[in-house]
Amino acid sequence: MTEFCSTTGVSHHLEQIIKNADDKLIIVSPYLQINERLKDLIQDKDRMKIDIRVIYGKNDLKPEENNWLKSLNSIRTNFCKNLHAKCYLNDKEALITSMNMYRYSEVHNNEMGIYVSKDSDPKLYSDIYDEAKRLIRYSEEDINSNDKSTSDVFKKQSNTKNNSNKSDNGYCIRCGDSISLNPMYPYCKKCFSTWKKKGDENIEESACHICGKSNKSNISKAKPTCYNCYKKYKDTYEFPLG
Repeated sequence: MTEFCSTTGVSHHLEQIIKNADDKLIIVSPYLQINERLKDLIQDKDRMKIDIRVIYGKNDLKPEENNWLKSLNSIRTNFCKNLHAKCYLNDKEALITSMNMYRYSEVHNNEMGIYVSKDSDPKLYSDIYDEAKRLIRYSEEDINSNDKSTSDVFKKQSNTKNNSNKSDNGYCIRCGDSISLNPMYPYCKKCFSTWKKKGDENIEESACHICGKSNKSNISKAKPTCYNCYKKYKDTYEFPLG
């Protein structure tokens, strides 16, 4: 179902998107000042250890909001310069809207939006999800998000984004050749060029990026490792959403 929403409809679907999140929740809002009802729902998803991403565009977060975000364990926050988009999605549905996740907007502003169900319009949902992931890649992750120590975050960033640790060897998930270990970029140059022609993040590949073992039915760019390696290293390296 694709549905036009007025202000009340936007508020309703935003709450439902948070409540219905089973695997992931992405919040894209330039301004953040979250009401208590939505905070309770997000905290419940945090307790369930769902992957939560918050992308915001104003770096003057109020101390109260900043401290609350840091108190959550499963949430990662990203600052995106020049962000103006407002988008909320989980693994089954998405909402594109004019409304920030901001208390004043919910109460005083006239808003509108478009609600999209993945089942009824998978192509539109996929386009929204892909753009949300692009914003995550484009934005800058807060080093203090998730209440991790600076050293833990630096370790994660150096292993994944800079690949400065040359002793970390991984495997190309398509041909199995040895490459730098980085789950966000699990192909050698040749295989990445081949993959890019189709660009399907869920196409089946041949080898786990970390251990190199063949596990074709479960490996893809979206999920580049076997379950055992993901479970072992999920707090050490950054993994794609999916």
